This record gives sequence, C-alpha cells and structure tokens, in this order.
Amino acid sequence: MSPRDIETIFRDEAGRALATLIRLVGDFDLAEDALQEAFAVALERWSLCEIPDNPRAWLVNVARNKAIDRVRRQAVFRGKQQALVHELELNAQGTDEPPAMLDDDELRLIFTCCHPAFAPEVQVALTLRTVCGLSTAQVARAFLVSEEAMAQRLVRAKQKIRLAGIPYEVPERDTLVPRLEGVLTVIYLVFTEGYVATSGADLMRPDLVVEAIRLGRLLDRLMPERAGIKGLLALMLLHDARRAGRETAAGDIVLLEEQDRSLWNRAQIEEGLRLVDDALRLPGRPQAYAVQAAIAALHARAASFDETDWPQIAGLYEVLLRISPSPVIELNHAAAVSMVDGPARALDLVDAITARGGLNGYELLPAVRADLLRRLERKDEAREAYRLATEATQLEPLRRLYARRVREMG
Repeated sequence: MSPRDIETIFRDEAGRALATLIRLVGDFDLAEDALQEAFAVALERWSLCEIPDNPRAWLVNVARNKAIDRVRRQAVFRGKQQALVHELELNAQGTDEPPAMLDDDELRLIFTCCHPAFAPEVQVALTLRTVCGLSTAQVARAFLVSEEAMAQRLVRAKQKIRLAGIPYEVPERDTLVPRLEGVLTVIYLVFTEGYVATSGADLMRPDLVVEAIRLGRLLDRLMPERAGIKGLLALMLLHDARRAGRETAAGDIVLLEEQDRSLWNRAQIEEGLRLVDDALRLPGRPQAYAVQAAIAALHARAASFDETDWPQIAGLYEVLLRISPSPVIELNHAAAVSMVDGPARALDLVDAITARGGLNGYELLPAVRADLLRRLERKDEAREAYRLATEATQLEPLRRLYARRVREMG
C-alpha cells in the first residue's frame, strides 16, 4: 500500500483513535505522543504488508503499549510506584477494544473539552485540536490569534483537566444541559472544517463531515426531543447532501447556482427535511440551528437556483439575527438580500459591517464584497477585493475560484 493510502487512513482514524487513547491513559499529551509513535510504526509495517481489518483498533493497541512503555520508563527513572499502578490499570483493559466502546469515545472527549470550567473559546479550541485534528496553527487562524498564544491556551487547558481531575465521561443527564451549547458548537465546527477546509489542496474533508454527522446522531439519541440537536443534525445532513455537486473531478469549486441538482443525495435531503419539521414543532423559542436548517431546507426544496425562495431566506436570516446575532450571520443575510433587493443594497450592508470592524480578519468578507462589486460591474474594485480574498485564504480551490472570477471580468 502506498504512503498516500496510509496517510488517508491516518487522517480518517486519528480523531477517534486519539479519543479512545485519552480515555485509556487519562492524559492528553501522553495519548498524543503515543499515537504519533504508533503512526510511525504503522507507516513502516503497513508499507510492507496488508493493513489490518480494523486499523483504528490496531493503532489504539500499539499506542497504548507505547504509553505503557513510557510510563514504565518514567517509573524506573523517578522511582514512583503510582506510575506502575497506572500501568497495571492500563494492562487490565485488555488488548482488544470492543467497537461500542470506540464509538462513544469522541463524544466523551467533546463533553470533557466542553466542561463549564473552561471559557467557551477554550472549549472550542481544545476540541478542534483534539477531535478535529487541526494543527495548532490552523486553530490559531480560526481564532485570529498567534500560533504561540493558541499553543499556550491549549497547554493550560490540558493541565487544568489533569490537575482538576475533570473526568473523561459523558456527565449525568442532569448536568448535560450546561455543556450542550458548547458541544453543539464544536460538532458544528468539526462539520464546517470538513465542509470547507481551512487550508490545503482539497475543498472538503468528507471524513470530518461523516464524523460530525455520526456525533450528531449519537447526541440526538443521548438527549432526544431537543430542537437544537435536531436542527444541527438536519443542517449538517442538508448541506452534506450537496457534496457530489460541489466540486469538479479536478477539485474546482462548483457554485450553488451552477450545481447539477440531480447529483444531490435525495434520501439524505428527505431525512434532513423531516428533522427540520421535528425541530420547528418542538415547544420553546426557536433554536438557531433549527432556523439555519430551515434555510438549508429552502435551498434543498428548490428545483433550481432561480426558483429558490430568496425572500423567505432573507426573512429567516432576520429571525436568526434576533435569536443569535453575529457579524457572520449579518454577512449571510446581506448575501441573501442581494438576491432580493440587488447587489447595491447588499453592498451597503457589507460596508456597514466592515466599518464596525466586526469581521476583521474573516477571510470570506472580501470574497462576498468582491462578488457584489463584480455583479455591479465595478471591475477595478472587484479585482482588488478578489486580491484581498486570495491573500486571506489558505485553501487552494478558493484561490482558483477567485482567479477564475478575475479572468471572467476580462
């Protein structure tokens, strides 16, 4: 098997393998180091022979043995009996992990990362780093801070988990609710990173999309009849249903107005639509994810781009702004307004967001502005905005899209 095939397996399995290891060894840093060693062993062995039937379980077992060896060396060096006791406890776990135990480990890890003792931004950053597998640099870009500052945040968070003895477990039902908003946020961010990657040569990371949807289903079973959970699951399913139509065979972006809707996953759309209806029927105030899912449902129901109910979409964004106001929602609202009232009105809204400094550093802001300027045939300004958008993104398919737009303007 080629190194590229092995790299794909590593990418697909790393998050869940790491989650299981953290449960087994009780230490983030030890689990990460041991998994890296297991990857090195796998790269050497799998290049020469067949990959095991369950590569994740193989990686977990090898990494656990690496962790035990490290604990043993530390115990000998420091003369501490406690480390040896910990080693015996690890050995008592056995060598084969049952599939059911593996399946819940990432949800356990997310609940650990979303402990109320952490600030919301730390919850999200820690989960993106561990569950999503983003590099520290990528997480830092998402929060518009330096890599060094983000590394320090992550180190402090891991130390707090260890020193405070925060348990690696799904908490009791009566303590789930305080963590739910953070859990929903990080699952959605895992999905978002898979739907449009932060950087690299590929537009999407389907492995993260699939994993986020799996976690959403687990959460829906754990806490049924929650509008926010059903709304998030519906939103992810409806967006992912368009996957086959979102890029060409060469990896170039196909915009919504150009997509072949016959390629969309109709079964997944039907499931998403049912979940939207369920979320909106549940009692209580409207939930932000349910409203976003309702917007996605209008796109999914439209037979073509021209038949999309843009006035209703713009209205739903106004509802969303009242429920969960943010500059990003304002930007999405402006894009919808451009389809109802025209690009000039939308550009006024975007410029107002820019003037307030609400989206400084947000890489899609210049892209939206560039598209509005292009539609207004203000070509020189549009070219400059596309240049800024190109500089802001680390994703190659977006860079190619912006270059294509500039060429189309002549």
